[in-house]
Amino acid sequence: MTEGPTRPTDPKLLELLVAPGSHNTLRYDAEAQELIDDRGGLAFPIRDGIPIMLIDEARSLDEGEARKV
Repeated sequence: MTEGPTRPTDPKLLELLVAPGSHNTLRYDAEAQELIDDRGGLAFPIRDGIPIMLIDEARSLDEGEARKV
């Protein structure tokens, strides 16, 4: 399956979102199209401009990926 062009994500929406469960602040990674929870060690995907804020859909970050907060 090939990925098409991504839709832009609304910056105002990104400011309002927090990590599910932990309520940690998220960091936007435009290149990877993910919202990163550095403290929780999870990356939430953004698909077609829509953040998928489900823990089951998140991927775990490697030690080198998470920024020290």
